[in-house]
Amino acid sequence: MKGSASPLVIRRLGAGLAGAVLFLAAACSGATEPEEGSGEAAKSAPVKLSITPAADETGVRPDAPVTVTAGGGTISDVTVTVVPVGGDIEAEGVPEAAPSPPAAGSDAFDAVTGTLNEERTEWTSDWTLTPGSEVTVVATGENPEGEQSESTSAFTTSDTPNGKHLEVQSNFPTSGDTVGVGMPVVVNFDLPVSNKAQVEAAMEVVSDQPAEGAWNWFGDQMVVFRTKEYWTPGQKVTVNMHLAGVNAAEGVYGVKNRQLNFEVGRSQVSTIDDSSHRMVVERDGEQIKDFPISNGDATTRAFTTTSGVHLTMEKYQHLIMDSATVGIPQGSPGYYYLDVNYAVRVSNSGEFTHAAPWNSSLGQANLSHGCTNMSTEDAKWFYENSLMGDPVVIEGTDRELEVDNGWGYWQRSWEEWLDNSETGEADKTDEAGSPGSPHGSAER
Repeated sequence: MKGSASPLVIRRLGAGLAGAVLFLAAACSGATEPEEGSGEAAKSAPVKLSITPAADETGVRPDAPVTVTAGGGTISDVTVTVVPVGGDIEAEGVPEAAPSPPAAGSDAFDAVTGTLNEERTEWTSDWTLTPGSEVTVVATGENPEGEQSESTSAFTTSDTPNGKHLEVQSNFPTSGDTVGVGMPVVVNFDLPVSNKAQVEAAMEVVSDQPAEGAWNWFGDQMVVFRTKEYWTPGQKVTVNMHLAGVNAAEGVYGVKNRQLNFEVGRSQVSTIDDSSHRMVVERDGEQIKDFPISNGDATTRAFTTTSGVHLTMEKYQHLIMDSATVGIPQGSPGYYYLDVNYAVRVSNSGEFTHAAPWNSSLGQANLSHGCTNMSTEDAKWFYENSLMGDPVVIEGTDRELEVDNGWGYWQRSWEEWLDNSETGEADKTDEAGSPGSPHGSAER
């Protein structure tokens, strides 16, 4: 994970006094050469600061890293100011020691922060720069005597034309949502992404409680973040999408940053046993409900309820279920058209929990078209007490839930999930930064 060191300001007042004492001693004893390694002869040269990109460069690639190096001393402060041409200041940041996760709703994620090496002689920007902007980098360093020097570089980044702007088309959850402990972060882009590792590295996930997670891609326009274990309940999570300046594909760049804030609610995990025809609900580790249910009759694959870890996705107090939407058109064997209440979606293949007052075999037999039938009272309770992202674990059928069927992302083991991450490294969400680098080639 990336970190950054704090500005170090040291004022040394003794050097001038030492020089005065040396002068008096020399006047009393005659013309004596100063001893090697003392006084003015030992005074260090000013620290030499070098900034890349250099001053007055134009058309700098937005994904090029900003670097500051110090010769004969250390770096104490770096400030980067980004002003989109014709716009307001987007980011102004100074590196801080042990940076804390940004507060929900803050603009801290927009700052161009950086990371210092252990010797404090090299600083590298953590994130990319907004296209079409004027950038000013002010670096301060000091030599071993504590004397400070400053260097400035002002340059401009290249713009990217309309039609080549990478935008977030949608995301789940949305800011302000309270979600279940299994909730992933799903981000859909408006354009295909080929430089997936850079985009992954630009998206920072921070949480109140420690967790490990990683991103997986499903196609070229959807990326999903999932944790190793379920989220710890009762905490806040922030997703900082540092997309401005990220080179997503040939000629395609992100143009603005986005921040997502949500809360993880109580832990509620429901387990459905296909053979016993029961659904048990546990909240915060304690069983609170035990419902009779009826799953798919399994006469066809389409009518077989899928086994695996499902997540509640959306819910409807009233819903028309038309089998034509899942590939069984009107006139075909098995066609159905149902008017149901208290429906909670758990997959994209048409599986819901819902009220089925017509089903007299609840708790006894599986007679549905693949959904989990419940009594009206029980379905209403589950509808009213479900959060998006609550795990629903279905056991005992011979049809496995596919990883890309709805939010079936927990169907991959953690090892498989990590293997499918472009960075290949776990993100520790209680630390600032992200694995990998959002920067492209150093050549501009």
